Amino acid sequence: MEIAILEFNPFAENTYILYDETGECIIVDPGCNNETEEKALSDFISSKKLTPKKLINTHFHIDHVLGNQYVADKYKLTLEMHEQGMFFFEKQDQIAKTYGIHYKGSPNPGNFLKEGDVIEFGNTKLNIIHVPGHSKGSICLHEPESQNLIVGDVLFRDSIGRTDLPGGEHEVLLSGIRNKLFVLPAETRVYPGHGPSTTIGYEKDHNPFF
Repeated sequence: MEIAILEFNPFAENTYILYDETGECIIVDPGCNNETEEKALSDFISSKKLTPKKLINTHFHIDHVLGNQYVADKYKLTLEMHEQGMFFFEKQDQIAKTYGIHYKGSPNPGNFLKEGDVIEFGNTKLNIIHVPGHSKGSICLHEPESQNLIVGDVLFRDSIGRTDLPGGEHEVLLSGIRNKLFVLPAETRVYPGHGPSTTIGYEKDHNPFF
């Protein structure tokens, strides 16, 4: 599996395009919120001759969903997310206005993902890990074959997701990271929703929250 990272919107959010040798791909957390950013996403997909198969949200905070409608419309995709992410679904218009950000809206989810589900595209399989605490509906996508882990805002290099937003629970987040992520191999490469990638081994040894 190959991983492309595109940084979008004023929150410097990491949008991920995951693809393999078959040319199939999935788009995770499209944060593009203007025509320039939308073009950057579609130009990358075109340049690699990729066929988008899925639209996934790791959680439903505004910076991760700004491009949902664009991606769904352009590639005829159905949104997939955790059901508990619906807590924020109806609130995004007001949240976007609070930040002064243009938000096109989002299609209703067509599939709810849960712990233990497996996402498949091309020759790739991703395991769904539910890790609440930053948001009740936060999920991570783990590819065991190459030990890659897309974590949304659950875990960052030297930090963790904030827990002061509605639905946040500090101890729940810490417990989820310890019991579900830190049990993965140390070499597992962690791709967060903001900032640089890291590894499980590095965070176990250096993350000040642990």
